[in-house]
Amino acid sequence: MSTGDSPSILKLSSDLDIHVRFANPPPDLRAAIMRTQSRLFSDSFQPLVLGRGSADTDQLKNAPALVSLELMLVSGRPARSIVEETNVAIEAKSEAYSLSLRDGNNSAILSANSTLGLFRGLATFEQLWYDYQGIKYTLNGDMKIDDEPAFPYRGFSFDTARNFYPVSDILRTLDAMSWVKLSVLYWHIIDSQSFPLEVKAFPELSEKGAYSANEIYTEDDVQLIVQYANERGIDVVMELDSPGHTTAIGAAHPEHIACASKSPWSKYASEPPAGQLRIASPTTLAFAKTFFASVASNLPGKMMSSGGDEVNLLCWEEDDETQADLAQRNITISDALNQFVETVQGVIAAHDKTPFIKSDMVLTHNVPVLNDTVVVVWQTSEDAAAVAERQLRFIHQPSNYFYLDCGAGDWLGNNIAGNSWCDPFKTWQRAYSFNPYANLTLEQRPLVLGGQMPLWSEQSSSENLDSIIWPRLAAAAEVFWTGATLPDGTSRLGKNATSGTRALARLNELRYRLVDRGVKAIALQPKWCVLRPGECDLDS
Repeated sequence: MSTGDSPSILKLSSDLDIHVRFANPPPDLRAAIMRTQSRLFSDSFQPLVLGRGSADTDQLKNAPALVSLELMLVSGRPARSIVEETNVAIEAKSEAYSLSLRDGNNSAILSANSTLGLFRGLATFEQLWYDYQGIKYTLNGDMKIDDEPAFPYRGFSFDTARNFYPVSDILRTLDAMSWVKLSVLYWHIIDSQSFPLEVKAFPELSEKGAYSANEIYTEDDVQLIVQYANERGIDVVMELDSPGHTTAIGAAHPEHIACASKSPWSKYASEPPAGQLRIASPTTLAFAKTFFASVASNLPGKMMSSGGDEVNLLCWEEDDETQADLAQRNITISDALNQFVETVQGVIAAHDKTPFIKSDMVLTHNVPVLNDTVVVVWQTSEDAAAVAERQLRFIHQPSNYFYLDCGAGDWLGNNIAGNSWCDPFKTWQRAYSFNPYANLTLEQRPLVLGGQMPLWSEQSSSENLDSIIWPRLAAAAEVFWTGATLPDGTSRLGKNATSGTRALARLNELRYRLVDRGVKAIALQPKWCVLRPGECDLDS
């Protein structure tokens, strides 16, 4: 970003026009422009300084006004919709944009190679402006921003199985994600506790496996959510976690589940209830193949996950049906696990999607995977190097940096002294301190596609969704959009990186903007500190 020699206040004309300077702009871009125009004048956020907007009163009196924003495509090819641009392969996305506001010019210019890039630029343009008594203005009316993400994959992993979230919660979250330029919703939609996904090939799964008839994501719900996400530049990676975390399938098909609800659960599963797919059974393998195909056929994106974390070998060892199938087929449980993963990855690939898998499948169980597989590194950040040694692409989701649910205490009953397994609470500063290239060679760096923060919902629901996600999720959004270097050329992880005058100031402003738009983001500091940037730093 470059700015003029001295700050210059610029007002936003109440008659601002946003002009599209290319032929046949797609409807979803036009809809995005309308949302931008609406938010520009409905936002009421004031600067976070003493006196708030009143501090700028004198300068506002004679400030010039911006009357138009011109949108331009510089690629020279016909404009594709935001949805189409969002659903290309992850490595092919074009999100770069250039935004120019020049002193003395009453028009701003936003240009990009794609409508997706224009959409990212609109998000930036919206957040340049403050409000004072209905006047919209920016403190720097002379700037040029050339911006693009360091990583294409910038995500939020959302568990909607352990506790159900209404569709409206998901849509609100997608809106907020788009404002911080996140690009992926990784949707953990089923688990051992409930099966809230309507599957065309097996409607009985949700009919019997969901918490109630009112806690199901219908096919129409899924299409609505995916379309809504895509129109906001967000791809959807649906995770059908398997072969573990599948006990809820047994409500409709007990024949496919080993050690179902077996006690003590802690011996057979990572959390209750115990149960996982009978991977040695040809019938179960055929079921999984049809199941994945049925879901994949309704998803337009180019990515899909089979999960694969936390399988329990003892569950299969003590399951008579599994042992009988292994003996009849003269194979080991490792052979059966390899075949299961090969089968579901084959289905994903056959539907023109890149398969995702959890890191313990690769590192603990040494399961062979397709060459284009993306590994989700989740147990610890230290595992990234081991995945890179296998020359597999991956995303970061380390529990020691990014888990939003850590630090809330144990949710298990009869455990007075219990804490969450991933204590302590992961602060925004902890997330922001993450280095995506730690312990990787220069040659391995291209294997990093980006990363995501997950919310596992054992202790979350609609009532605390916003506050547990926001604004911490925005810290990871900056990590993976910005990379190693800030727009001013300094290191993102340099001295005083999380100071109240640097990253914390940006996050505080983002938090207040989210609240202004109806997102119940939690406060990071007392307001006294927020209005005095840096004065509450540890060394102040």
